[in-house]
Amino acid sequence: MSIRIPTFGVALALVVALPASGQSSADGVGVMYRCPGNDYNNTITAAEAEKLHCKKIENASVTVIQSPAGGASGASVAPPARPVAAVADPMSPADAAALRARATNSRRSLEGRLKSEEGRLAVLEKEFNGGEPERQIDEFDFQKYLDRVARMRSAISRKQIEIAELRREIDKLPTP
Repeated sequence: MSIRIPTFGVALALVVALPASGQSSADGVGVMYRCPGNDYNNTITAAEAEKLHCKKIENASVTVIQSPAGGASGASVAPPARPVAAVADPMSPADAAALRARATNSRRSLEGRLKSEEGRLAVLEKEFNGGEPERQIDEFDFQKYLDRVARMRSAISRKQIEIAELRREIDKLPTP
């Protein structure tokens, strides 16, 4: 039982291995490869580059900035995490009081707007009369009346949306 190596496999191995080893020994500098993910590497062999689907870079000026983690292994290294303060800077009593005052003023302003919008909604709903408002003098045509009823419905729904938004804004504010 003899092991036979296909001629094509041997030829391919020689073609891949010879130029890379010949060039690096002649130039004294390793060949630069660009691997997927824009990972540049000059420490791998041609066979490894082929396995990793890397492309050989010729006559290109490449500037390599080494990461602090020492990403020389060829594996892509995640960028360093941004520093996050563990504890927030303590607020001075004057700043805290000013912040509370602004929140209170905002709450008061929003509650005032909410009351006025609720009043306007009540007026609209009273005029709407459950979908059957009184006909006006110029509405001798029934279609004009229906158009006015549709406009009143849409005005009421817009007012309800505005009131809901105001309530959400008030709920976001800190309680006094």
